[in-house]
Amino acid sequence: VQLVESGGGLVQAGGSLRLSCAASGSTFSFDAMGWYRQAPGKQRESVAVITIGAGRKSYADSVKGRFTISRDNVKNTIVLQMNSLKPEDTAVYYCNARVWAGPYDYWGQGTQVTVSS
Repeated sequence: VQLVESGGGLVQAGGSLRLSCAASGSTFSFDAMGWYRQAPGKQRESVAVITIGAGRKSYADSVKGRFTISRDNVKNTIVLQMNSLKPEDTAVYYCNARVWAGPYDYWGQGTQVTVSS
């Protein structure tokens, strides 16, 4: 399994970024995919998750109303649309795929998102 993220970068507060994650390999085993982030000196935290079957979405309270996660099951891709970005959104964002039976997690290499004030 390989997860490849793209779309990070530097943006001013109030701006938008779009992150994409393309999955390859044994993607049929995935039950959910999502985005996590880790800021310097902090633990990795869940940002947004979407289930593969039903498409149920969940968001961290800190991003509700600003971020939207979506999926394309045919292309094995998920997208995180981030609007109204804040400096506290600055972090390395990681794509995740989870197999509930393990549970087992696959991770991407991470992409830096920096929001300047």
